[in-house]
Amino acid sequence: MKSNNLVKIVSTVVGVVIAMFFVVLVVADPSQDIVARSPLLGQPAPAVASETIDGAQFVLERRKGSWVVLNFFNSTCVPCINEHDLLVDFADTEETNPNGAEIYTIINDDSSDAVRGFFNKNGGDWPKVKDDNGAIAVAFGVARVPETWIIDPNGLVRLRITGELSPGLLSEQVNKLRDGFTS
Repeated sequence: MKSNNLVKIVSTVVGVVIAMFFVVLVVADPSQDIVARSPLLGQPAPAVASETIDGAQFVLERRKGSWVVLNFFNSTCVPCINEHDLLVDFADTEETNPNGAEIYTIINDDSSDAVRGFFNKNGGDWPKVKDDNGAIAVAFGVARVPETWIIDPNGLVRLRITGELSPGLLSEQVNKLRDGFTS
């Protein structure tokens, strides 16, 4: 009898835990932006050298002196697609700012043709950097796309945002970093 009661108690507890897990999943906001920790924060950005889908060389170290935003992207990633208009708006705003940030898309596990087609259809006139072997994603510790990184003019990593951007988040974070920046 005792083991029968124990089985009922354990089954009930497991059922409650599973039910609570599903409640958390249902009420969680999947598009909530997460400013995430990383051992790279405050450190020099990893040495990144690649080429764009248009054949131009990209060396991150040469971007010193500018605010740099790296957005890790895949053309079939739903959160990447959802946040794209926000990135276009951000790039347009930054283009008119004398201290504006440069934005670069880092292509994650995707073809140049697919990315080119996506940008031709959806806008976004900034460089798209190939990461054919995943070395850039590994160097930054990208867990999954989209991920957005901000690097200051001294070449130090300042912020990592995991997940889909929300309206105004990227501008808010870049402006906050610019306001507190001392070279």
